[in-house]
Amino acid sequence: MSNQAQVIVIGSGMNSLACAALLAKRGKSVLVLERNDRAGGCIRTETLFPGFTHEVLSSWYPLFTGGGAYAELKDDLASVGVEFVQNEYTTGIVMPDGRSLALKQDIADSVQRINAVAPGDGDAFGAMANQLFGQDAALTFGLLGNSPYSVKVMRLLFSEWRKRGLDGLLQFASESIESFRRWADRELKSDLTSAMISPWVLHTGLGPDEASSALIGKLTFAAVVAGGMPVVKGGGQRLVEGLQTFIEQRGGKVLTGVDVESVIINGSRATGVVANGQTYHASQAVVCNVTPPQLYGRLLPKASEPVRKQAQGYRFGRGCMQIHFALDGLAPWRDPELLKVPLVHLTESMENVALSVVEANNGLLPRFPTVAIGQPVAVDPGRAPEGKWILWLQMQEMPSRLKGDAAGEIEVPADGRWNEAVREALADRVQKRIETVLPGLSDMIIGRKAFSPGDLEAMNCNLVGGDPYSGVCSPDQFFWFRPFASTSGARAHRTPYKNVYHIGASTHPGPGLGGGSGQIVADMLTK
Repeated sequence: MSNQAQVIVIGSGMNSLACAALLAKRGKSVLVLERNDRAGGCIRTETLFPGFTHEVLSSWYPLFTGGGAYAELKDDLASVGVEFVQNEYTTGIVMPDGRSLALKQDIADSVQRINAVAPGDGDAFGAMANQLFGQDAALTFGLLGNSPYSVKVMRLLFSEWRKRGLDGLLQFASESIESFRRWADRELKSDLTSAMISPWVLHTGLGPDEASSALIGKLTFAAVVAGGMPVVKGGGQRLVEGLQTFIEQRGGKVLTGVDVESVIINGSRATGVVANGQTYHASQAVVCNVTPPQLYGRLLPKASEPVRKQAQGYRFGRGCMQIHFALDGLAPWRDPELLKVPLVHLTESMENVALSVVEANNGLLPRFPTVAIGQPVAVDPGRAPEGKWILWLQMQEMPSRLKGDAAGEIEVPADGRWNEAVREALADRVQKRIETVLPGLSDMIIGRKAFSPGDLEAMNCNLVGGDPYSGVCSPDQFFWFRPFASTSGARAHRTPYKNVYHIGASTHPGPGLGGGSGQIVADMLTK
């Protein structure tokens, strides 16, 4: 029957579908319940303009294709028609003063390219990459790939202690909480190199001056250069459909338009959920892909006071804004090589990235936001008509609540909420900004569609305030402390109830289309 299963999964984002697919493959009956009219969470593919296939939210899949969930599901996804594609390029930087640099999916080649424009910085990048993927690989990826409270992690720490000694572990810990600015000031000589790497810090909600931003920025940047920037051929929705097909082939169900109101608790265990006034029964477990305030406010309102207080204090980060362009021709880069690069960041400097973060944190629209310029057609040409182009723009230094405009040009509403006027005025600013590196862009635009932080939250309730990472990844909310420090049985992916589990970007190992938390909980349920 469609109203009962061994495991019920609330939400249908990447972690939910990965968890359900792994459980289904291992013989469990699963039921996925999604409140929206479509599955996928932050994977949302739409035809914004005739003939153009746009990723409205997320777009790139390096974390998924490099993770454990994909390793187990790779052949199964291929069998239902899911194909990942990429080219030889990964990322790059473009600056308003005309300087730019494109990198390929090759550490050694990237060392040479960086050294050619910033002597010595390529060597610094190479040394950093070698440490991340050599000396520190087992510890870093072991910590990120397992539940922080698991026996595996305890054994890993003991093994690394025997190899490194206490001083070595403390050195690793010290480097893990260093700010990006301190690392860059010490290791890099050129402002171009620090400007190229620093925007990757933003991809977990941090800024260059915040604790742990060095590790996160270095790791994300090096992983992209080493592993590439793959996309799903034809759009991310095909991955969602492929996972759903695989789940259903093995007897599972994915139901949309089903809004879970509460988890049914008998004693210390869950027996199911109530959704749309109907009861759905779970004989083994309930897995919740929601934010902590949703989990302990709506779904588990009778949890202990300490747990609910911790959940209420969970901190969300800055908002995100996206702008999508359909162009009547190839993007007019001054350097044609940039046409091959999947994701190029535009900024003046690391200092400007830090300044924009501060402005957004203080409720101000930034004067010069860092712009991630994605070019999906460079990797998947079928997304646009021949000879046409798509630009996927993301700005991660946006205030969730508006207090003013750093440039003093845009009037914000008294209630602090984003509206169409503010969104379009900011989109005009960003369009003018990118035209400094894409001359003649305005004459090529077939269509433009912008989404403010408020629009993103309306599409996905886990994006509180437009935060694409469902909670800032500062040290107090990361690893052992994500979503928060252990309280009355609630820690990492466990809740105070024996068979209720917590997954998603608000849990370890954090945000990104990796499926990591879904895999961890699937492993817990199929030991």
